[in-house]
Amino acid sequence: MKAIIRLRMSSHDAHYGGNLVDGARMLGLFGDVATELCIRLDGDEGLFRAYDSVEFLAPVYAGDFIEAEGEVIQVGNTSRKMRFEARKVIRPRPDVNDSAADVLAEPVVVCRASGTCVVPKDKQRGQR
Repeated sequence: MKAIIRLRMSSHDAHYGGNLVDGARMLGLFGDVATELCIRLDGDEGLFRAYDSVEFLAPVYAGDFIEAEGEVIQVGNTSRKMRFEARKVIRPRPDVNDSAADVLAEPVVVCRASGTCVVPKDKQRGQR
């Protein structure tokens, strides 16, 4: 089972000089994807228990469009193991003009992670 969200990083997401977005913003997106996956699988938002691994692979800037994808790779009694990837699909082109942007021919992977969510047995409603 997979879920995907896409959104634009705004100037409010920029945390560092040069309009650089904090890597934690990608983890927030992964949390939203995980919530959707739990709802689709169990009819409940579940709880994010832990990340097993997180890799920040490329910078993200205000104005970038990010696509975050997640998939359930293993289902336990109450645990749901998930894998995530965030990709930059559009980038601004301020060198051209203040409103120019390019759709990237090949998305740039900016972050990968894996983690586990838990849905208590008494909250599972078997949406599978």
